[in-house]
Amino acid sequence: MLSLSLITFFALGALVASFIGVVVARLNTGEGFLTGRSRCDVCGAPLSFLSLVPIVSYLASCGRARCCGARISARAPLSEFLLGALFALSFARLGLTVTLLFMLVSLSMLLALVLYDLMHQILPAGLLTAFVLAAAATGFLSASDFETFGRSLLVAGVFALFFALIHFLSHGRAMGFSDTPLVFGLALLAGEHALPGFVFSFWIGAVIGITLLARRPHGSRIGVEVPFAPFLAAGFLLAYFTQWNPFLIAAVLP
Repeated sequence: MLSLSLITFFALGALVASFIGVVVARLNTGEGFLTGRSRCDVCGAPLSFLSLVPIVSYLASCGRARCCGARISARAPLSEFLLGALFALSFARLGLTVTLLFMLVSLSMLLALVLYDLMHQILPAGLLTAFVLAAAATGFLSASDFETFGRSLLVAGVFALFFALIHFLSHGRAMGFSDTPLVFGLALLAGEHALPGFVFSFWIGAVIGITLLARRPHGSRIGVEVPFAPFLAAGFLLAYFTQWNPFLIAAVLP
């Protein structure tokens, strides 16, 4: 029974991710996301139902469009698999509760923010607001009492202030201001695991950032823009779902 429920939530997450991909692609373009058929990004041909099945259609077509044979980006199936896995993990941890509902909404909004940041290096205010509200509700419902939630609010505020200072002191060159409300929401979502999530975010960002810089030709490393939202999301979610605390490990080392 548990396995069937996990599969169901995985499938739900993959379907939601597929819809989010459409929303993000059409956001601020004047196109509606509830009307109009999906089309091939290369030739513009309308996509059939079989081409829209999350993950399966990509694997069945070997990563190529059925209409013109062009190679399809792996971003869509990867995001579908990722959100499906996060939905299943959330159900396994929270059970069928009201908290789970707000967690799933938070994860959906977070995926939309990450995808939009990857495409445009900016975080839309509307999506940010929806995410922060959903994350705050999730954190409040997850907390054991008001005092615990109050501590989460304090920690989230400190992280947000830190990011705001980086933005203003660097005049926006080091970090965009939209990362400030994002980290505030992520800290509320992670709750007691916010500090490890904050550390993991910078570790992940440092490793990937250094790798990207190292792969660029010599002399062309100035002006490289790397969206930080994916690293923030990865770090806080890693801490939340694994409950891995590197500070506890460091404390027991001789």
